[in-house]
Amino acid sequence: MSKARQIKLGAFLMTDGHHVAAWRHARAPANANVRVDHFLRLARIAEAAKFDAIFLSDSLGVRDTNLDSVRLTSRNVGFEPLTLLSALSVVTHHIGLIGTASTSFNEPFHIARKFASLDLLSGGRAGWNLVTSSGEEEARNFNLDHHVPHADRYDRAREFVDVVKGLWNSWEDDAFIRDKVTGDFFEAQKLHVLDHRGRHFKVKGPLNVARSPQGHPVIVQAGASEDGRHLAGASAEAIFCAHRTFGEARAFYADIKARAANAGRDPDHVKVMPGVFPVIGRTASEAQEKFEELQSLIHPAVGLQLLTTVMGVGDLSGCDVDGPLPDLPETNGPKSRQQLVLDAARRDNLTIRQLYLSIAGARGHWQVVGTAEHIADQLEERFRKDGADGFNIMAPHLPGGLEDFIEQVLPILRKRGLFRTEYEGTTLRENLGLPFPEHPATQRQPAAEAAE
Repeated sequence: MSKARQIKLGAFLMTDGHHVAAWRHARAPANANVRVDHFLRLARIAEAAKFDAIFLSDSLGVRDTNLDSVRLTSRNVGFEPLTLLSALSVVTHHIGLIGTASTSFNEPFHIARKFASLDLLSGGRAGWNLVTSSGEEEARNFNLDHHVPHADRYDRAREFVDVVKGLWNSWEDDAFIRDKVTGDFFEAQKLHVLDHRGRHFKVKGPLNVARSPQGHPVIVQAGASEDGRHLAGASAEAIFCAHRTFGEARAFYADIKARAANAGRDPDHVKVMPGVFPVIGRTASEAQEKFEELQSLIHPAVGLQLLTTVMGVGDLSGCDVDGPLPDLPETNGPKSRQQLVLDAARRDNLTIRQLYLSIAGARGHWQVVGTAEHIADQLEERFRKDGADGFNIMAPHLPGGLEDFIEQVLPILRKRGLFRTEYEGTTLRENLGLPFPEHPATQRQPAAEAAE
C-alpha cells in the first residue's frame, strides 16, 4: 500500500523576517543580516521540525537607491546564498538547502560547479532556484545601462538550464574507481564531454565536480509569467509561486501539471509550493493584533518603495498615497507579480497606501491571519483540493514567527496525517518524493535479463 500524500514544507528565510518592517519587531534581531549564528539557529530549528528545505532568495544589487527609504529598511544587505548554505550544510544532516542564482548574470559553468559542490558538501541536499533577474539595478552592475527584454532573458534561461544539466552529467555515478593497485582514478569511458554550442553559450566541459548521492541538485523555479511557466513545465522539479486566492492557486497548479505532462514528464515530479505568510494567535483577534503591530512599524517611504520594487515600475513618490494607483506601463521586470498586484488593486479598489500595506508582509503571496487551527484548515484545503503540493513558509519575523508555526500549526497537521514525523531519506530528492535522475549513459538491464 502506497503512503498517503503529505504536505511538503520549505522555510523561506528572509534575514529578520518577511514583513517589510520585521527588523523593527521586538522578537527579531536588528542585525540578523550579518549574523551567521542567527541563520545557524534557524536551520537547526527547521530541521528539528522536519522541514523539507531551507529556501534563500537573492538579488544582485541594492534594489532601493532612494535615500529617503533605503535608510529605513534592512533588505538591501545580506549574505550571498551559496556561501551561507555551505556554512549551514555543516550543522545540518537532512534538510534541503535551496539557493537562488540568476541565469541573467552568471555563466552556466559557474552555476553548475557551485551547486554541484554544495550538493557534495551536503551529501545530496542542494537545490538551485533558477531565476531570471528582473531589476534594472542588477543590470547596471553587469555592464548594462538597461535590462535585456523579458522574453530574451527567458530564451537565455532555457538554454542555460540545458547546459547546466549537461555539465552535471559530465561524470557517471560510478566513474571514480580510485584503484590504488592499477593507478586508475576513474574509468575513462564514464567521462562525458558536453561540447555545447548554442545561441547564447559555447561550453566545452566537462565539469570538474563529481555527481552527488542525489544525482544532481533539485531544480527549483520561481517565475509565473507565460515564459516562466513554459520553462517550469519543461525543467522545474519544484516551483515557488505566489497566489492570493484559492482560484488562482488551483488554476496555476492545473496549468503547471499539464505543461509538465505535455513535456513528457510525470506531473507528480513537479512539486508546486506557493509561499504563505502566516500570522498566528491564540484567538483570531490576537492574530489580527499581532499583524497590526507589524503594520504600524512601516514607514510610508518604505511602503512606496516596496510597491515600486514588487511591481517593477518607476518612482511613485509623487503620487497621492491616499489616491488610486495610476495607469502603469507593462514592466520589463517581474511581469507576473506586477499583474497580481494590479489585479488586487483594481478588484478591491485599493488606494496606493492600502495597496502597499496589503503587500508589506507577503509581497503578493498568500497571507493568512488567524488561529493555528484556522491556518491548518486553510493549508489543508489548498493541499487536498489541488492548489498545492506544499508550501514555503514566510515567517513574519524571525526566529519567532517560524517558531510559532512549528509549535502551533505543525502539531495539528501531524495529527491529521498531513506532515511527516521523520525524514524519508537523507537527500532532498528522497524527502520531496522526486526520482533519482539517472545518467543518460546508464543502461538499464531488460526485465528478462534482470530476472535471470
